[in-house]
Amino acid sequence: MDYHNLAKRLEGLNTIKTVAKILNISERTAINYIYELRKRGFAETKIGYGKIRIYRISPIKKKEFGYPSLYDVINKYSRINIVKQYEIRQYSHRLSIEETIVKAIETKEFRTILAMLDLFNKVKDWKKLKKFAEEKKLGRKVGALYDVARETIRVKRIDLRTRNALLRSRIDNKYIVYPMKSKDFKEIEKVWRVYIPFGKADLRRYKE
Repeated sequence: MDYHNLAKRLEGLNTIKTVAKILNISERTAINYIYELRKRGFAETKIGYGKIRIYRISPIKKKEFGYPSLYDVINKYSRINIVKQYEIRQYSHRLSIEETIVKAIETKEFRTILAMLDLFNKVKDWKKLKKFAEEKKLGRKVGALYDVARETIRVKRIDLRTRNALLRSRIDNKYIVYPMKSKDFKEIEKVWRVYIPFGKADLRRYKE
């Protein structure tokens, strides 16, 4: 079996059912093919909506891409996984947790930012987080999302100096995800003067 050509044929996001349909094979055989593709580095498994297994298949092996992407880092540490149809890999350096938090906010994507909240518990250097946030004019957004995370997720305590610096920082606009505002986190929005894009119902996924 030429698994490189098989990966070309199946390139993109697939489930066992779609692989079976594309190749006109049984689902049992499709499972075996996916297993072999994963073993050779041509496929990755993600958990989609409804806990359905989704396979990202590419003829380019993962190790050939360079450092893990933003979504790789989030999926590694978050209880909410992201399935993306495209990814921008990092070639120059490995993303730190602190940089990943800021880059996630830069995407302005609802699910990416929601999944990122788990990373606040992995922060090792609050000064570094502040530095990245201020460089991108996202300081108050970082602080607001940290406070939202604290209401649902067990996260490390931010030092007071960093918190005060984030409170004083400038931002480009008040929206984290335009045009979304929260009905549940009005006090946090008032303190940080930004709009939270999700409510408490969205955060329930962290308790599942």
